[in-house]
Amino acid sequence: ESDTASEISFQFNRHKKTPSIGSHSSDMASVSSVSGSVLSVYSGDFGSVDAQGTVEFALDYDEKNREFQVHVSQCKDLAVVDEKKGRSDPYVKTYLLPDKARMGKRKTSVKKRTVNPIYNEVLRYKIEKMVLLIQKLNLSVWHNDPLGRNSFLGEIEIDLASWDWSNRKLNWYLLKPRSLSVVNGVDHRGVMSLSIKYVPPGSLGKWPKNPPSGEVHIWVKDVKDLLQLRPSGVDSFVKCYVLPDTSKKSYQKTRIIKRDTNPVFNHTIVYDGFHTEDLKDACVELTVWDHEKLTNHFLGGIRLGLGTGLSYGISVDWMDSTQEEVAFWQEMMLAANEWIEGLLPLRSL
Repeated sequence: ESDTASEISFQFNRHKKTPSIGSHSSDMASVSSVSGSVLSVYSGDFGSVDAQGTVEFALDYDEKNREFQVHVSQCKDLAVVDEKKGRSDPYVKTYLLPDKARMGKRKTSVKKRTVNPIYNEVLRYKIEKMVLLIQKLNLSVWHNDPLGRNSFLGEIEIDLASWDWSNRKLNWYLLKPRSLSVVNGVDHRGVMSLSIKYVPPGSLGKWPKNPPSGEVHIWVKDVKDLLQLRPSGVDSFVKCYVLPDTSKKSYQKTRIIKRDTNPVFNHTIVYDGFHTEDLKDACVELTVWDHEKLTNHFLGGIRLGLGTGLSYGISVDWMDSTQEEVAFWQEMMLAANEWIEGLLPLRSL
């Protein structure tokens, strides 16, 4: 059924409502930091203010330093956010798409009480030119809110593959409402094909009990349409944890498939140590990563569980399965010893 397989034990004190004191005392404390390390980049207030005005900027690529430069000059006639006080506190933010998390955001300083801010700042990205040419620049303007709920004022998106790099002059661009490619396209991270199966304790024989404890089998088949971070594709692999256990015993991964946005993994993982009641409180987290020498880049993932927000009576942020993921997990729970096949979209976790 698969060309690689691994078997490990699910480790957690399932009988207590608080984290166990022994070797797993640090597991629950680390859950939020591990699972929360991949943060959604979609935050802010998009609907309260209509986009208007213009922004002046120039683009350049420094061949010597291998650096992409966005010279943000100024904005004019921005929308007023606080109508009572007649003020906006704008700043400019940039991302390189399709993967915002990969290169990170850059932003200017905040200019207070003005709809015509002047910045004259350069936002810089260290990136190879060949990689830059498969990106899009998303430049947006925001009102800075002291309480953290910033308001979207407009944006411009530029396909860098068709950009005229001989044009280094400052040019004016009309700010537009939130684009569909940012709202929808960026969050399309691919689709994972997999099968899962639950084998209850003693269900395969009477004596000796076979298996002695329950098992969850996860068969990672393939992934389609991964984000292409380089012209040659991506070097991807899949990580797996059974939360709340984030120890090394819980961690498993597939081999790396190189230069392929449609990798076939065909890898099976078996977690033993499961009792039937654990299925309500555990969550299988599968994440796909692009492998590089210095750091791995998150591409997308799924979480299989009941999505209740609770694990062994404790509120956790990783029990957030979508309706599709919950239905997939429930089908497995209801059909012991049967492979359940699924095709689930990857998402930001």
